[in-house]
Formats: sequence, C-alpha cells, structure tokens
Amino acid sequence: MFTEINGDMGGGQIWIVLTLVCLMLTFHGLAVLGIAGTFHWTDRKLENRQIYGASFLSYFIAILLIIATHLLEIIVWAYICLALQVLPVGPNALYFAGEMYTTVGYGTYDIAERWRILPIFISFSGIFAVSMSGAALYSMMGALLGRSGQNPQSGSGF
Repeated sequence: MFTEINGDMGGGQIWIVLTLVCLMLTFHGLAVLGIAGTFHWTDRKLENRQIYGASFLSYFIAILLIIATHLLEIIVWAYICLALQVLPVGPNALYFAGEMYTTVGYGTYDIAERWRILPIFISFSGIFAVSMSGAALYSMMGALLGRSGQNPQSGSGF
C-alpha cells in the first residue's frame, strides 16, 4: 500500500511535504515554548514586584503572539501550496491552507489527484499546533490564577 501511495503522490514530493510538516511542528513548538517561557518569567518578575494587573496584560500579549504564530503557519502553508503548484492562485491557496489547517474544510477546491493527501498533512500539523498552543495557554492561565503550584488528581477541580 505504501508503494502505491508513494507513486500516486508524486514520488519524492510527498517526502518534502512530510519534512515540512515536521519542520512546521518543530517551529511551532519552539515558538510556543519561547512565548510561554517568557510569560512565566515575566509573571514571576511582576509577582515579586507585586504588579498584579500587568500579568493579565502579558497573558493577552502571549495569546496574540500565539495567534500570530498560527497565522504565519497558515501563510507558509499557502506558499508551500503555491510552490508545489497545488493551487494556481494566491488567495485560493491561502483559503485552502487556512481551511485545512483549522480543519474547517468548508470550501471545495479542485486539486490534482496526486495531492489528495496534502489536506491530511496540513490538518495534522494544525491539530497538533493548536494542541501545543492550548497546553501552553492552560499553563499560563494556571500561573495567572495562582494554581501553577497545585498538582490536581485526575478529574478533580473541574
């Protein structure tokens, strides 16, 4: 089956896409770690100085930075789609990449048969990137609310 899929998906180009998925998830993970680490460092500094309102501001800045990271990744996927000639027009490539990354799948796009697996790869990267972002935001919110030192048992506190 793998040989059939590899041949059907343009041979070597599928490996390029898989490599790009791995690079995209690595970039996202490092970006989110950097944002969350900076937030936690800033939050500790602000808490030591008893400047409590600024922590909320730094949390919302972190949210905006994470959203910007996701938007950047959608734009990168659009350029990848254009480079691979999956879609010929820039706006359609952006809409396609955005719908696949967010797994909305609203539009209908005419893509070549050899790229049928591409939406799966884009969706896969989007699902895992959103999961990483959610985990980081949860960690930051816990610190913001003063629950970061607690270690709740499974299912407790919800």
